[in-house]
Amino acid sequence: MDSLRILVPTPMMGYGFPIKEFERGLTYKPHAIVLDAGSTDSGPQKLALGEMTCPASAYKKEMEILIPAAVKAKVPLIITSAGGDGTNEHVDLFMELAESVAKAHQLEVRIAAVYSDIPKDTVREALKNNKISAMTNVPDLTFEDIDDVTVITAQMGAEPYINLLQSENPPHVIIGGRTYDPAPTAAIGIMNGFAPALAWHMGKIIECGALCAVPSGKSVIGTLYHDHFTIEPMNENSQAKPHTVAAHTMYEKSSPSILPGPGGQLLLNDCDFSAVTDSVARVAGSKFAPDSQYRIKLEGAKIVGYRSITVMGLRDPILLSQLDDVLKYVRTEVAKALPDESSQCTIIMHEYGRNGIMQSLESYNGPSAHEVCVIAEVTGPTQEIAQLVTNRVRTTLLHYHYPGRIATSGNIGMPFTPLEIPLGPVCAFNVYHLMDITDPIAQFPTRITEVTL
Repeated sequence: MDSLRILVPTPMMGYGFPIKEFERGLTYKPHAIVLDAGSTDSGPQKLALGEMTCPASAYKKEMEILIPAAVKAKVPLIITSAGGDGTNEHVDLFMELAESVAKAHQLEVRIAAVYSDIPKDTVREALKNNKISAMTNVPDLTFEDIDDVTVITAQMGAEPYINLLQSENPPHVIIGGRTYDPAPTAAIGIMNGFAPALAWHMGKIIECGALCAVPSGKSVIGTLYHDHFTIEPMNENSQAKPHTVAAHTMYEKSSPSILPGPGGQLLLNDCDFSAVTDSVARVAGSKFAPDSQYRIKLEGAKIVGYRSITVMGLRDPILLSQLDDVLKYVRTEVAKALPDESSQCTIIMHEYGRNGIMQSLESYNGPSAHEVCVIAEVTGPTQEIAQLVTNRVRTTLLHYHYPGRIATSGNIGMPFTPLEIPLGPVCAFNVYHLMDITDPIAQFPTRITEVTL
């Protein structure tokens, strides 16, 4: 095989994609269709509460397009990190959705599930035997963390996908649990004899679809050769430029040149990014260094409290000129009025319109905003306590007679009711660690389902 083409329809399954772009991608006769459904970007609540990034209906709507197209093209469809977190629960749900789509379209399809949940006893044993290490800026794992976590899942590498695709009866559709994003592309490239470094690097870029292009888009084709690979967006008005592809290589990474993953590190110091055409970029020079010890990243989360917010609009220039002092006063008065409850809570004031996004990292020194939205966020041990403290924050700011105040009514505008909005459980990652393993295939069990007519 001189070249291998991978079609990625969208940066994130469930977010939708233009049919025209996807259909154009199919005309390139890809050897596989790959898309990722997972991320920790949207927070720990998926793991802690069993939630998904998108509604099940969004995933099924895309499967209605993807599964018939893959079967017709006679290429594998690989969906990874099912539901967003890739837990066994969501792999099973995706399996049900895929089966229902296959039956509705009267397709005979072999569907494989790859599970990524790690039993707590396995993690406890690994911790006991010093086979767990912390990620950067993460505390050491404790047995209490393992007890508190809702579920522990792990990012798998390329090996489980290679094992399935090289089996005697390879599946038409693979639903993967939590997966290192580039892994399925790397698997397809490696099993077809292409350099692991190029396969991993191409997977790193195309797992986000055409976000590496300008303007950024959805569907993308990555073509792997034996000494380089190319990136081409399927939107005819979009362009993959050398600098945009290079920039996306660094996306979500702590180092621009060393990208660690399951089984090894991608080394990019000698990479060359160049243009093939105005819309196609070429990448060469990637290297891959296998690790002496195979490690997988564990992910888990727990419930740490309950959150309420109140949304308040401030426009009085006299108040805004002394906002720091006003909010300090509010905190002090709430602590005086509710000493027991407030001592159990965390109060955060988000000042949108004045450093609300970057906060202490803000470098903007221009004119101050003429209006500010303050979102008071209160986290407490119960929803009732969070609601009570949030209420007191709101009413204290609403009626505070700050120095120079002219108004005799309320100080804030409130766009929503209820005025104190309960947001439910607050979750936090408490397992974000590396675990040494000996078998990257056996660690992730599989299940095959046959849909027959």
